[in-house]
Amino acid sequence: MAGRRISLLVLVPLFIFASSIFALAQGRGGGGSGGSRSGGNGGSVGVSPSTNARNAAVMGKGDTLDTSLRPASAADEPKVEFRSQSILVQVPVVVTDKSGNHLHGLKKEDFSVFENGKPVSVGAFEELTASDSPLSPPATTSGQFRNLTLDGSQARNIVIVALDTVNTPFLDQAYGRRELVKFLAKNVDSGKILALMLITSRGLRVVQGLTGDPANLMQALKKASGEVTRTETISTDAQADALTGDLPVTTFSPYADPLSAIDSFVEYGDAIEAQFVQQNAIETTMNAFLGIAWSVQGIPGRKSLIWATGSFPFAMDSPATVPGGYLSVLYERTMLALSEAQISVYPVDVRGLVNVSAFSDASNRRVVTGMNASRQLINRQWLQQSKIDTLNDFADMTGGKAFYNTNDVSGSFKRAADDGSSYYMLGYYLNTNNNKPGWRKLQVKLDRKDVEVRSRTGFFVTNATMNPMLSRNLDMVNALHSPIEGTGVPVSVEWVTVASDGDKRKAVFFARMPAGSLSFDPGGRDQLNFDFAAVAFDKNGKEAGHATLNFTKPVPAEQLASVRANGVGFRNALELTPGKYTVRFVVRDNVTGRIGSVTAPLTVD
Repeated sequence: MAGRRISLLVLVPLFIFASSIFALAQGRGGGGSGGSRSGGNGGSVGVSPSTNARNAAVMGKGDTLDTSLRPASAADEPKVEFRSQSILVQVPVVVTDKSGNHLHGLKKEDFSVFENGKPVSVGAFEELTASDSPLSPPATTSGQFRNLTLDGSQARNIVIVALDTVNTPFLDQAYGRRELVKFLAKNVDSGKILALMLITSRGLRVVQGLTGDPANLMQALKKASGEVTRTETISTDAQADALTGDLPVTTFSPYADPLSAIDSFVEYGDAIEAQFVQQNAIETTMNAFLGIAWSVQGIPGRKSLIWATGSFPFAMDSPATVPGGYLSVLYERTMLALSEAQISVYPVDVRGLVNVSAFSDASNRRVVTGMNASRQLINRQWLQQSKIDTLNDFADMTGGKAFYNTNDVSGSFKRAADDGSSYYMLGYYLNTNNNKPGWRKLQVKLDRKDVEVRSRTGFFVTNATMNPMLSRNLDMVNALHSPIEGTGVPVSVEWVTVASDGDKRKAVFFARMPAGSLSFDPGGRDQLNFDFAAVAFDKNGKEAGHATLNFTKPVPAEQLASVRANGVGFRNALELTPGKYTVRFVVRDNVTGRIGSVTAPLTVD
């Protein structure tokens, strides 16, 4: 695309702009029609100088990540720079009686919302009851591929089940699958829309997309398999040492017991390995949650994410505590994406009742006595309690509920799935005069007794969550390599023609984003700001060609009305050799950070 002009059109009217080339964060060499790509730090595009320090900590220089600059807490970063002065904070609230029955007919005046202990003025209020009507996907024309799979005009009771094979012992994975089958068998006619996904060491895997038939999910579940986690190869004691930071002291002296010294040396090495494994688990888990959030971002209504797991990959002293280095931005962006998609997470500990004794642990390779035995027991108890506390904290942060220390896992699945059938949506506008970064604590109170009120307990206000440009490249790369189709930006594509072009073929496609799918930049007059990328992968998963576009131009006055009424569309082409390809199309609205993506097969003869 270097040196080429991109034809961007408003469906029927045609107008042409010179475009800059969007630089993928990984910066690999070009292929196909992409030609050359611009270099530099894409993460700093459009970011004011005062946020450069934060940006450097996020994206580093060029394609490298400088993790040394990132503070341990979100509250320690520079002040927040808001790109918009009108930010609506939406708070889904579930209200039940003591028996778990949903309460209906409440009014706005019955609720009080507090941010960091101070009351806020609730401007938006609505009671929502999810529809249980049969699933009817919107019609598409022949040869058209689109990302939205549900009619977006009505809230639906959507339940996503994520089986976690990264943080769950292998035998417990099998037990979790059996309990899930039991839950599905008892809820065949529930009217819920269900999806099944696997969180694996190789990333997120879609087993069954959104379906209104639990029987389809049961069939897909039979094909799902588990994996031995890397954590299982590490002793429980090493995991506890890694999380507590209580690493064994390795000292060699002529007076020390040689066997004890060797044990300490081995345990120290195990703890270091455990820290590395835990960091990988954090990244894999957060990327999976981010992909799940993107997949339902464009579908209205509150969603329940049932996370069948064995633990959370890191301990949180408080919601503001974030993983270090480059993982911090991923964590903050993931929490934002879950909030924007109105996803409440329901962790279900599929381990059931847990015995923390070292004598019941087959992974325990040695018997310790004396002070070391006391230290071992204390660390094990802390590890187990930390897992439970963190599951509770993460559920509270998203408005969900954690289930643990029970062997009735199928019952936990049912209670989690039923929780989102009815709720209230409250909204207020964020005070952007308060630019202090960190975790904003939310509390919702109801002027009634004997009720249970459940909502998310807060949200991050940081540059990573308030400035979508900071994670621009990272989001595009994640979306291009994700099996999930993002629905935050509705997008459809269709192949127009495949024509000869020397030794290669030119596969022409038409991409369309309908009216209202892209936002106008509040800082620019009548200006759109979005990235688009199309990448073709061969049968081995290797990139064979790409086309990219960054559009940051004002819409001409004579076309503005048509853009608002009809949306945006354009033609482009991929230059490929004959063969079969899977083409991934991704569009990112840089004003909101929302992602839309779709995958289309292509055969080039």
